[in-house]
Amino acid sequence: MKIYMVRHTSVGVPKGTCYGQTNVPLAETFAEEASIVKQNLQGINFGSIYSSPLSRCRKLAEFCGYGDVAEFHDRLKEIHMGDWEMHLWDDLDMTIWEEDWVNVPPPHGESFAQMYQRVSNFLDMIKQDKEDNKLIFTHGGVISCARVYFGQADIKSTFDLMPQYGEIVVFDC
Repeated sequence: MKIYMVRHTSVGVPKGTCYGQTNVPLAETFAEEASIVKQNLQGINFGSIYSSPLSRCRKLAEFCGYGDVAEFHDRLKEIHMGDWEMHLWDDLDMTIWEEDWVNVPPPHGESFAQMYQRVSNFLDMIKQDKEDNKLIFTHGGVISCARVYFGQADIKSTFDLMPQYGEIVVFDC
């Protein structure tokens, strides 16, 4: 069994915006980017399809033809950035967070460790059925958690391996 994780396509917010779990518009290049994702998934059989319920993932799943069969799970949402959402990173005072971003959440948000736990719980659940390939439409932070979960990255360096928009990352189980 393989787990295919697809990061959503580019978003239509100013560069440097912290958007976390906010439903944001997609970039004008959505159809072009989504077509490439759809083409890259052709010919692969999936027994189960999952998606974050956030609109940027839902729309990609629908474009690729999986909107009617995908199961939407909150555990596949991006990290909740709390009070920082929809602010520019450069405008935020992240002093405390920078000291221990793994364990310290942004104000009214969640820590990376909390997100990692919910993503790990989800992966534990879907790995129980080892018969079929799985497809997941999700976010960069969730894929980073999966890289740690599958031993491909250390938790402290996970954001150095952030997937590109529309990138498909495959994990062997």
